[in-house]
Amino acid sequence: MTEIFGIPIQAFMGQLMLGLVNGSFYAMLSLGLAVIFGLLGIVNFAHGALYMIGAYVAWFSLEKFGLNYWMALIVAPLVVGALGLVIERTLLKHLYKLDPIYGLLLTFGISLIFEGVFREQYGVSGQSYSVPEALQGATNLGFMVLPNYRAWVIVASLIVCLGTWALIEKTSLGAKLRAGTENPALVQAFGINVPMMVMFTYAGGAALAALAGVLAAPVIQITPLMGTNLIIVVFAVVVIGGMGSILGSILTGLALGLVEGLTKVFYPEASNIVVFVIMAIVLMIRPAGLFGKEK
Repeated sequence: MTEIFGIPIQAFMGQLMLGLVNGSFYAMLSLGLAVIFGLLGIVNFAHGALYMIGAYVAWFSLEKFGLNYWMALIVAPLVVGALGLVIERTLLKHLYKLDPIYGLLLTFGISLIFEGVFREQYGVSGQSYSVPEALQGATNLGFMVLPNYRAWVIVASLIVCLGTWALIEKTSLGAKLRAGTENPALVQAFGINVPMMVMFTYAGGAALAALAGVLAAPVIQITPLMGTNLIIVVFAVVVIGGMGSILGSILTGLALGLVEGLTKVFYPEASNIVVFVIMAIVLMIRPAGLFGKEK
């Protein structure tokens, strides 16, 4: 059997693929955080809760209404995006001119409320969500067996992440969003509804979190704690990539997923802390993050 550094190639590539899948979730979640912080200046600690709610919407839609996985990919982002609209219009809009710590504390409180409600309703044992029939099974690549669903997660994540980056960085709509957050009074003078743009920006970030939740549902157990368990790592990814850097969040999320997967192969005991070690090193060398702009 072929080995890499003394490790069977199937085991090595399997961990690498698992790391890439985790990196895909890191990339999608950190993308939503980067969009919200980069355009609104809000440190959105509720992002993990919105990710969890997206997974529960998929499960609930299947259990109660018979909506399949493909419908859930549409319904969950719409539902959670609408929830994001309500949160932004009723709570966050009052904080834009204040210190970012207020937004962090508010969204942290919102996440605790959502988590508490779902724990009360569904407990902590979790619900399972089956892989859609079209994506069941695996493909033998010769050097490893690749589960079809994990391949789908990677491809879907890349499409969503790169599409969002292109929308914000390469289109006139993205230019208006960036201008509206840097100089809202001037943009408003040109007849553009800045408050509505801000509202839909937060809703879009929430929808991205929900989409990640639906993609994760067949891979992990759906529990009220699934967002809490992930959001700290995702915040570390955003800090390493650079707060507000959209492309930085995508690339860093994928790269750190791979690093985490490789660490599980060579030094499993460090796999849970390797992201935070890298964050500490990056902050010492470049406080603004790898792709962030120094002020």
